[in-house]
Amino acid sequence: MIPFELQKSDTHTNARAGKFVTDHGTVETPIFMPVGTKGSVKAVSPEEVNTAGARIILGNTYHLYLKPGLDVIEHAGGLHKFMHWDKPILTDSGGFQVFSLAKLNEITDDGVTFQSHIDGSTHHFDPQLSMDIQRVLGSDIVMAFDECAPYPSDYQYAKEAMERTHRWAEECLEIVRNRDSLYGTKQYLFGIVQGSTFEDLRKESVDALTSLGFDGYAVGGVAVGEPKEEVRRITKFTAPLLPDNQPRYLMGVGKPEDIVESIAAGIDMFDCVIPTRNARNGLVYTWDGRVTIRNAVYTDDHTPIDKDCDCYTCQHYTRAYIRHLLNVNEIFGHRLATIHNLHFFLALTSRARQAILNDEFGSWRDEFLARYNLNRK
Repeated sequence: MIPFELQKSDTHTNARAGKFVTDHGTVETPIFMPVGTKGSVKAVSPEEVNTAGARIILGNTYHLYLKPGLDVIEHAGGLHKFMHWDKPILTDSGGFQVFSLAKLNEITDDGVTFQSHIDGSTHHFDPQLSMDIQRVLGSDIVMAFDECAPYPSDYQYAKEAMERTHRWAEECLEIVRNRDSLYGTKQYLFGIVQGSTFEDLRKESVDALTSLGFDGYAVGGVAVGEPKEEVRRITKFTAPLLPDNQPRYLMGVGKPEDIVESIAAGIDMFDCVIPTRNARNGLVYTWDGRVTIRNAVYTDDHTPIDKDCDCYTCQHYTRAYIRHLLNVNEIFGHRLATIHNLHFFLALTSRARQAILNDEFGSWRDEFLARYNLNRK
């Protein structure tokens, strides 16, 4: 198992503060993981991601397999060296992208045959290839290959996809247990709980995966189009079923309010493209809610994006200037907004962690949500 220490449990919620150790460093939880899909967190350097407070980032197996390809990354000595990031990396299995981005795909018990969204070339992903790719990437946390059922799914399809996920998970575990890492650093394998919106399937999935003994566990299939209420219901139901002494990862979530509520449910790890994608579209996050910085009201606003933020952007640049850059499509505007959003999301989980350690999480959550929702612009 991944070395994980549960440092504090909140008295009134299921929120937890902990830490786990990898060969590339220690990660304190709750934690937000910026998404570096193609070997880069969009618009910013690894040094800027580090300065924003990131201690672990996410890479994408599907995209890196297609471009630049495994040979290039292996010759570089793995993804850490290729992208100049010396802290932990989690890589997803490629499953979600195979099902969601591929032009065509055919799913069988053996894997998924699909056409690349880039050039239409045909590929076949299965547990063996997913594990092989992630071995070459050299990530610290490897995700088991899974089938992410779309929303909505009927009960029978969700059950079949879940059972297929369990078979593939067992194959992934066998592969990883019987090989050495490529670069001499330990890789930990997480299983992914599936079952769509059906609580009995989620319980069955947890039971099946925990019986196999993974290093950590993720809740998958909750960011594929469900209403927010369904995401929260399934998260709140599933998280407490997972082992107390291992990390719990909620895949693809989400917005600040969703992260805070999911921490209350007992989740430790999060990832989402929202802070970087929305920054490029002119939506920035503050302790007083979201701000659409492109709006005309900020044309002559010479205050920081957030007066309570100490990030590089807020220390040096104003809403008026960033609005101008974004509206004339200057790349520097994308960078400044992204730096701020990353800092905010990472500060959010850091403040939540401190509130848990102080046994103040319940009141902190209520105060944050009241302020954030009341003043949203």
